Amino acid sequence: MGDKVKEHPGAAGRATAADHPASVRNVVLVGHCGSGKTTLVEALALTAGAVNRAGRVEDGGTVSDYDDIEHRQQRSVQLSLVPVEWNGIKINILDTPGYADFVGELRAGLRAADAALFVVSASDGVDGSTRMVWEECAAVGMPRAIVITHLEAARADFEEMTRVCAEAFGADDPDAVLPLYLPLHGPQGPDGHAPVTGLVGLLTQKLFDYSSGVRKESEPGPDRLPDIDEARNRLIEGIIAESEDETLMDRYLGGEQIDLKTLIEDLERAVARGAFFPVLAAAPAADGARQGLGTVELLELVTGGFPTPFEHPTPGVTTIDGEPREIKPCDTGGPLVAEVVKTASDPYVGRVSLVRVFSGTLRPDETVHVSGHGMADRGHEDHDVDEKIGALSTPFGKQQRPVTHVIAGDLACVAKLGRAETGDTLSGRDDPLLMEPWEMPDPLLPLAIQAHSKADEDKLSQGLSRLVAEDPTMRLEQNQDTHQVVLWCLGEAHADVALERLRSRYGVQVDVVPHKVSLRETFAGRSAGRGRHVKQSGGHGQFAICEIEVEPLPGGSGIQFVDKVVGGAVPRQFIPSVEKGIRAQATKGVAAGYQLVDVRVTLLDGKAHSVDSSDAAFQTAGALALREAAADARIHLLEPVAEVSVLVGDDYVGAVMSDLSGRRGRVLGTEQTSGGRTLIKAEVPEFEIGRYAIDLRSLSHGTARFSRSYARHEPMPPQIAEKIREQVKEAS
Repeated sequence: MGDKVKEHPGAAGRATAADHPASVRNVVLVGHCGSGKTTLVEALALTAGAVNRAGRVEDGGTVSDYDDIEHRQQRSVQLSLVPVEWNGIKINILDTPGYADFVGELRAGLRAADAALFVVSASDGVDGSTRMVWEECAAVGMPRAIVITHLEAARADFEEMTRVCAEAFGADDPDAVLPLYLPLHGPQGPDGHAPVTGLVGLLTQKLFDYSSGVRKESEPGPDRLPDIDEARNRLIEGIIAESEDETLMDRYLGGEQIDLKTLIEDLERAVARGAFFPVLAAAPAADGARQGLGTVELLELVTGGFPTPFEHPTPGVTTIDGEPREIKPCDTGGPLVAEVVKTASDPYVGRVSLVRVFSGTLRPDETVHVSGHGMADRGHEDHDVDEKIGALSTPFGKQQRPVTHVIAGDLACVAKLGRAETGDTLSGRDDPLLMEPWEMPDPLLPLAIQAHSKADEDKLSQGLSRLVAEDPTMRLEQNQDTHQVVLWCLGEAHADVALERLRSRYGVQVDVVPHKVSLRETFAGRSAGRGRHVKQSGGHGQFAICEIEVEPLPGGSGIQFVDKVVGGAVPRQFIPSVEKGIRAQATKGVAAGYQLVDVRVTLLDGKAHSVDSSDAAFQTAGALALREAAADARIHLLEPVAEVSVLVGDDYVGAVMSDLSGRRGRVLGTEQTSGGRTLIKAEVPEFEIGRYAIDLRSLSHGTARFSRSYARHEPMPPQIAEKIREQVKEAS
């Protein structure tokens, strides 16, 4: 392949730009918090920098944690891109947070990548959430490999962890999850632990010694070869089993020695199509060392075994009107189709958008069409606008180094797209297109906030709109019933980051207040009321009398008004005034200040005065009549009930169902699903599930998911309703 990676001069060093999709690999790192993803990224960048730039990491410093919040919290909270070069191939490494609250960043990384590298700690193993992501990747056929980290831990056991990975990830075919290398151990220390100093390649039967800080290749002594025979034979059989050459297995079983070149080519093809999942080992470089253990092997696997962008099918594309549009994968000369996979704010250059180009070529200063795909329910406005592309660059730590263009298959940062939000599509100005959105989790933890001061109030709206533009896993709600501003998040850590960004990026200080649930009121039975508004003062007086009857209606009926006045006791022109007064009072509530619903109010009789009656007087009389009817009736407080669906592993079904019952929930049924999981459907009062996103994660060790939707309002238990009424009295 003649087209490789070209280097372009830049003010902050030399950046890379790919000129052909075959010279690009897009890899996302997946793993739980603390598995060592970010450390691995730094080790890979160090190794690539050492080889490509005479032993130094260009620009130095950290390569991925460029958000001050990450430094303060000591964990990744956002997707970051680290491009490196290896053997003329540009590798876009997408480092994702491992904490469950930031799964939106993980999904964005999966969307932008063509393959996934699952990072597993030898000291912690495989958690349930990592298994779930593996299954998601399997469902779409994404190629995957596994790298085991923390081999320096005292009880680290590479062989045992490989077995654990085969059990966790190889449910359908354990022989498709096999190591390509085995670790070499140095002398035992005083604690009895023998550090890993190198690797032995099972296919090549070569030794790779990293003990000096630089990878050194050698031939193994004859005494070492028997130790790897069993693992080598199993690996060869696993590769041949996935070979597209159906005769290869028969030849191998017949005693034929399959040449190394054929095995490596079959291995790379099996990895690229997501049929074989190699296990590797890696460790960061020691102080002063140039190469971390296993980093060269990882880079070689990524460049040789992971697919090019040509092999990644383009997500569904339509016109703005919804007509399907066929887009050839990775056609650099085709129509522009790119997607904003992340949006961030830089204090110096403003909004910066991380973009994956799926078709065409993106260039600075051209005008593109920016299409939003409708997330009004999350506080996003629909938009179809034209914007001018600002500078294009590739990131490296805190540096942004310019590039002249971005071809299909590559990723880059775009400056100054003022309206573009995460998930938006960039396309040609004269050929606007729209990509189908990727699946994003619903934020289910409410965070009610209010401005800390008048100055903060003036900036709050803009700060919140920018926040949700950056993170589509947040939902902004202006609750019309409770008059609260609610930011819906994925968890407490997600909420903490949102508050910190409001303060540090947008200069908005907010106070967190208790989240209110939208209650309602209704009549428990029939009641009657008389509204009398008679006043005489200077000039015209006020005179209006009306008599009403109130009766309850089924849920969802709202307020019905019926006129049964006979004989003109209430003049026709004032009947709408009575209704207006009744509806106004219903909105304010009649018992605890919550909206009255689901009643029929019948106007039966009344009196008027030829001079002193007026529209305002009858509005007041209608409101008084409703209040009097409520004073003589039993009023139900209605609470919202949510329909909840919980997808949980079979091991936790009993605990989850018991917990739902303790929340006054009614389990409607269960349904067995694939992967050893059960779907539980229940109805639960919203009062009881404000923190369910946090509690369920703890209860299921992070393996359960749930969704919720409004079902209806229904009467609250009397003892709870009485507590609410007492709280209202105390507040007033």
